[in-house]
Amino acid sequence: MRRAALLAHLPALRRGEGSWDWFAELADGMLEEREFVVRKAIGWVLRETAKRRPQLVVDWLEPRAHRAAGLTVREAIKPLPEHDRDRVLAARAAR
Repeated sequence: MRRAALLAHLPALRRGEGSWDWFAELADGMLEEREFVVRKAIGWVLRETAKRRPQLVVDWLEPRAHRAAGLTVREAIKPLPEHDRDRVLAARAAR
């Protein structure tokens, strides 16, 4: 159910549309989730959103990177420019 709630946002966010704030609120509450499919779903939606709106993803993920699972962060940063990937990874390591 939690995975489906996250992935329901994927089609619209992938197009550069949809409710980022709604997804971000859901994802924030699940960032420390231990279930693989939930961690993967968050990363997947972040990755697809970053393809059209990378700064939105960086600005959201950077202050939360220390709470997110490695899998989530790795998925999310794949499409980001190198300097943004480095920023997120540095934030993850700093805390």
